[in-house]
Amino acid sequence: MSLPQQHPLVDGRTTNSPLVQAYTGRGGATRPVWFMRQAGRSLPEYRAARAGTAMLDSCLDPALASELTLQPVRRHGVDAGIFFSDIVVPLRLVGVDVEIKPGVGPVIADPVRTADDVARLRDLGPLTAERLAPVAEGVALTVAALGTTPLIGFAGAPFTLAAYLVEGGPSRDHLAARTLMHADPAVWDDLLTWAADVTGTFLRAQVEAGTSAAQLFDSWAGSLSLADYEARVAPASARALGHVRDLGVRTVHFGTGTSELLVAMRDVGADVVGVDHRLPLDEAVRRLGGTTPVQGNIDPALLFAPWPVLEAHVRDVLARGAGAPGHVVNLGHGVPPETDPDVLTRVVRLVHDVEVGEA
Repeated sequence: MSLPQQHPLVDGRTTNSPLVQAYTGRGGATRPVWFMRQAGRSLPEYRAARAGTAMLDSCLDPALASELTLQPVRRHGVDAGIFFSDIVVPLRLVGVDVEIKPGVGPVIADPVRTADDVARLRDLGPLTAERLAPVAEGVALTVAALGTTPLIGFAGAPFTLAAYLVEGGPSRDHLAARTLMHADPAVWDDLLTWAADVTGTFLRAQVEAGTSAAQLFDSWAGSLSLADYEARVAPASARALGHVRDLGVRTVHFGTGTSELLVAMRDVGADVVGVDHRLPLDEAVRRLGGTTPVQGNIDPALLFAPWPVLEAHVRDVLARGAGAPGHVVNLGHGVPPETDPDVLTRVVRLVHDVEVGEA
């Protein structure tokens, strides 16, 4: 299957954009930059637009989701938008009772821990085009407004979705999920297969509606050993990415605390590997064999440091990423809510002003 004729990669609007070129391994003289969680509480216009609207409701209001996606592109001049969404949006769309509680995070009303629980998930049915309509509409609105600036699609990886479902909410160490993985591998595999198809379908809907790339975000994979990741998680991540493989868009795989998993995360079928702030970017490039485009990895904590300290750090990240075939500058995780937006704008200008090899 191919992309629709009006898709930005088909009609050429975003084909030669710095982001798509870097994701393809053809980096230019300067690096593209965007920030995870660039649409969020650090922006006063975001807080005003979202006032009185619950998080998941914001994600499923096409006009509002589009506006929130566009705000940081307008303000910062970043090289891409990432569609405003949340990891648990596909769970809500398929009928799981989930809400995002302020100060807590996603909370699942009925945790999933047995074969019967997984069967109940399957009884909810697939993510149909009708269920996905608000997402597709929001993406289409955003792509139309962005013009030659690419939009990135976003979805949570199967392990992270499964971890929320098993734990019932956020967890520091994901003990219940990791226990189920070993105590009842058949139930675990069934759950991850279900999660892979739900999140993969969600990602595909965004790509078909106009995103020029797709990012799979595995928030909690860093809690796993390499052996557990390869045996019990990687096949599901490959299955999720398989939902968009025939469309030909570049895919990014990112997780936090995943320094020891980078090669395995690439080998599930990702074109680009996101690197968090814990590992120097040149070491990540080395581990990946010097052939994989990378994304990252400014330490979010340094956004609060004096400018000379932050500037030196950004230049160091640029220098360390120069050995990759493509480098998209990003944070090593998301923008903290307390960040001064003007600092982000200044970082974007710095990245755009520094030519490859100059840092």
